[in-house]
Formats: sequence, C-alpha cells, structure tokens
Amino acid sequence: MTLYNTPIHKLNQMRLEGAVSTTEITEAVLGRIDATEKDLHSYLSLTPDNALAKAKATDDKLANKEAVGPLEGMPISVKDIFAIKGQRTTCGSKYLENFVSPFESGVTSRLDEAGYALVGKTNMDEFGMGSSTENSAFGPTKNPWDLSKVPGGSSGGSASSVASGQALASIGSDTGGSVRQPASYNSIVGLKPTYGRVSRWGMVAYSSSLDQAGPMTQDVTDAALMLNAIAGYDHQDSTSLKIPKEDFTAGLGQGLKGKKVGVIKELDIASADSDVIKIYQENLKLLEASGAEIVEVSIPNLQHAVATYYVIAPCEASSNLGRYDGIRYGHRSASASNLTEVYEQSRDEALGEEVKLRVLLGTFALSAGYYDAYYLKALKIQNLIRSQYKAAFAQVDVIASPVSPTAAYNFGDRVGDPLKSYLADCFTIPANLAGIPGISVPGGFSGNLPVGLQLLGDHLSETKLLSIAHGFEQALDLKKPSLAI
Repeated sequence: MTLYNTPIHKLNQMRLEGAVSTTEITEAVLGRIDATEKDLHSYLSLTPDNALAKAKATDDKLANKEAVGPLEGMPISVKDIFAIKGQRTTCGSKYLENFVSPFESGVTSRLDEAGYALVGKTNMDEFGMGSSTENSAFGPTKNPWDLSKVPGGSSGGSASSVASGQALASIGSDTGGSVRQPASYNSIVGLKPTYGRVSRWGMVAYSSSLDQAGPMTQDVTDAALMLNAIAGYDHQDSTSLKIPKEDFTAGLGQGLKGKKVGVIKELDIASADSDVIKIYQENLKLLEASGAEIVEVSIPNLQHAVATYYVIAPCEASSNLGRYDGIRYGHRSASASNLTEVYEQSRDEALGEEVKLRVLLGTFALSAGYYDAYYLKALKIQNLIRSQYKAAFAQVDVIASPVSPTAAYNFGDRVGDPLKSYLADCFTIPANLAGIPGISVPGGFSGNLPVGLQLLGDHLSETKLLSIAHGFEQALDLKKPSLAI
C-alpha cells in the first residue's frame, strides 16, 4: 500500500492513530505528481506550497490534541471550472487563459470550511464541452491505465489525478456525464448529486439547468465524506435547494439484502461493446447474489434523451457564453479596429471548435421560427422523462446501467465525428435531464481498461444511493491490475 492511493477515510484513521502524518501523506502525493505529471498532464495549475502549509497546520492541531475533520489537510484537486479567489480559472479555454478569479465558488468555500488542502486545478474539455479532455485548449490529459487512451471528460484531469494518486480526491462537474464517464474510464468513484444539492455559485456555467458539481474519489466512503463537505444551501445560487443537512455516510455498511435494483426495458444495451455488456451482466448477477432483487422498469421516452439533451444544453450554452465578448474580461483581439470586430475576432480567436459548434447549434435552435420546434419541444420531452423516472422509482430503490457503451478509446477516434461522441453519452444523460443523482462505481476491467457500473437514485436519495453503491463495492472487492504509469 502506498499513501497516495489509499482512500482518505483510511488515511485519516491512520493519522489519528499516529501511524502517519498529514505532511507525509501530502509529500507522497506531491512526489507522485513530480513523477507522473509530465506524462499525464492532469493539471492546469499546481499549488504545492499551499498543500504543504495546510498539512503542517493540520499536524500541529493533531499534536495539540485538537479535533481534526477527515478532509482536513488532505491534498485534493479541483476541476478548473470552479472559481478560487486569487487563482487562475481557465475552464480549459484560451479565452480565460489569464483570468484570475476575484471571488470564491460555493463548492471550494465549503471545502475550505472542511479544511481541505488544494493541490491544484485540473485539466478539462473547454467549458465542459466534451467527453475526452481532447477539447482542452492546453492539450489533452492521458489515461493512467493506458497512455494511448483518453481519460474521459469533461472532468478528465480530475479523474486522472485521483486514479494515478496525484490527488486523494477531486471535485468535478457533470452536465451530461462529465463526472461519471471519466470515473468509469479510470476505475474510480464519481458521484453526480441531485440538481440543486450542491451550489453552482462560482462554477463556470455551461448549461445552467443541467450542471452539477460532484466528488471523484477512490472509493464510495470517500464520496460520501466529500458530499458531506460540499452539499448544502447557498443563498448566492438561485437553484440551490433549502433542505436539511444530511450525513451521507449514515447508510454505509447496510448491505444489499432486500434492495430493489431496476433495469430499464428500453435501454439500448446492444449499442455497448461486448465486454461492457458482459461486465454489466456480471455486476447484475453479483447484486442479485448479494440479496438484491432485479426488477424491470420502463422509461418510454428514454430513446429521445440524447436528442433532447443536445438541444437544451447548446441553447443554454449559447446564452451563457454570450458574456465572453472581448469587453468585460478574458481574451480581447489585438487586431480588432471597431466594436463588431472586437466581438467577432475575440470569440473566433480564443474559443475552440467544439465550443463554437455547440454555441452555433444552440443559437440556431433559439432563433425565430425554430424555438418552438426545437427548444420548447425538448423541454416537454425532458418533463416526460423526469416524470417517467419518478414513476420507476416508486417500484425500485436504484436503477442500474453501464456508464458508457465502451471503455476508454484511442486519442483521435471521435475527432471530427461529433455525433459519435454525443451518442456515447446515452447512458449518463438521462440523469441530468431528470435532475436525479447518479454514481459510477468500478465494475471490472476489459483487458487492462476499467469499466464502471452506473446506479441512479430518486430525487434527493443520495444516502440510499451511496449505501447501495457501497454494498456493491464491498461485494465485488475488485482486484485492480497495475497502472501503466
């Protein structure tokens, strides 16, 4: 066992027993970054001095017999979509390459309250638009299981940092699967909470009605601890839910006996690779053998989820990215000679091709004569999907599916073919449309490449979802092969 690939809850117990110091833990993670970052490129900025200072302060508290929380002093990375005061927040875009945030996001404010140690900000697809981290303006992140494969996206840097031991945990964001899919590709746990459970304040907006921050961790227990820290009402976020605080670790260890696990009748499982199907079926058998009951449920409009998402998300992106105009902040064209050229050239020079594609798609769908035909119709289908999931959860505790139709793929495989990339989100997108929580848990390996199991829960059912995910994790007890790095 090495310190950098040991879950936070175990390390916390070790340091409380005096077996290890927070400084030793942090030095192990920073050493791992030094050894691997040149090959992985998980980070866009690093803050080692901050991490070491927080570690020393935590060790001083421990020496003085003061109470220390489980995340206190622990080296954690944050996706570069979250504003951190005084730090660069690029969102993977050349447009914001030199933008230093004057304020702190809701998520990182809560992590500060929990005492976390920021080790760095991670690479991502530009403005969260992508599933491979190939759309980052600063170059792609590599998958630590196979350097020729993508780490997934858009939270690919976060996933790679946790899987490789460059951070003990990370915070990503999930608009259509951007926490869960890279978690699957990297054999870590990725949780998308209920929409509104975690503050979106200071998280750079892609699609405001779908975006949600979530933890990416080495195991389910750490995901629960991280959610404990970041969940809660934020008056600065108009979509934040004012609900009582919960302890998401409360259901851990309850097992799977008597739980009902749904499988969707309309799920297009045949679109997945044979290895993914095989691992998924084995995971279902394990759930059943561990005491769960498998129940078929129906989501009649599931087939329309991807099309619905790729109308709603680009429409909201078109609106949200209007602020990048070359006037207020970010990149401004040096060659512009009038106001129109400032707008046009600044955006043309500094926004990537995928971002331009989605903004154009959204602008078209919102234009006169097309709003009713596309955007309004998509909202109606979204409401149908939401109500159909609600009906399904009246019958089951969770719904299971693969996370992605494939394991991690080669760099360049989907470049130039956006439709192929969009269709690969077919299993993750419905949770965002319905606003429900979803988790990716390591489910097995196709050769040396990880494959995850997705579990979805009803609105605000994270405690139950984490309990069942933990039961599955314990039953599987996955033995992982060695990383490529």
